[in-house]
Amino acid sequence: MHVYSGPLQQSEEALELAVAHALVRRASDGFVDEALRIYRPADPVVVFGRRDTRLPGFAAAVRTARDAGFEPLVRAVGGRPVAYTTEALVVDHVRHERLAPDGMESRFAHYGDLYAGVLRDLGIDARVGAVPGEYCPGAHSVNARGVVKLIGTGQRVVRNGWLFSALIVLGDDDRLRPLLTNIYRQLDLPFDPASVGSVATEAPGRADSVELRLRAAYAQTAVLEPALLDEPTLTLARTLAPDHRA
Repeated sequence: MHVYSGPLQQSEEALELAVAHALVRRASDGFVDEALRIYRPADPVVVFGRRDTRLPGFAAAVRTARDAGFEPLVRAVGGRPVAYTTEALVVDHVRHERLAPDGMESRFAHYGDLYAGVLRDLGIDARVGAVPGEYCPGAHSVNARGVVKLIGTGQRVVRNGWLFSALIVLGDDDRLRPLLTNIYRQLDLPFDPASVGSVATEAPGRADSVELRLRAAYAQTAVLEPALLDEPTLTLARTLAPDHRA
């Protein structure tokens, strides 16, 4: 499995999202067999789902994000708004696979358990499942103590391929809480600020070890080969980037 590490040099966050979009398209066409991309964002962002863009309060939510110093973006996978800063880890896993839709539920279950296991190794009481009032609610979120959300997961399934994305909130939960409160209020979506957590809050001093432990977890079932993104993928990502700007 090829592993692409770190943010793009001199990039913007819309292009970072577009790289995942490009990789799954390339996987669909058979140019990518399997790849894992792991990076820490260079700038804070609020990422909306496509459905959010059609809500009456979307323009106000975008302004709120910008006023707080967060770039508003729109993701390729589903879900509701999420916010994160440089204190986060984004993981995008793509694979070329026939009958990809058939494995959607099993992937959610498998990778939910994998991520929860990584957090449990840090001493966190990590569980799979939504917590009441969480942002971007999902049955396969990873939470701590059944109270706060730490990891959100989502999928995009295309012809002969899939993208499994995960967002791990390493820190800055105090910064995210009031911002998400305002954004969800403007979109008229349910949200409980108390559901926002982070690895740093649950396991002080251990957030920086998450990436290494995650790589070790993936390495148990695949050979990880460091690689650089090829020019065809980057070129496609540049054409897709405008679709991810709010």
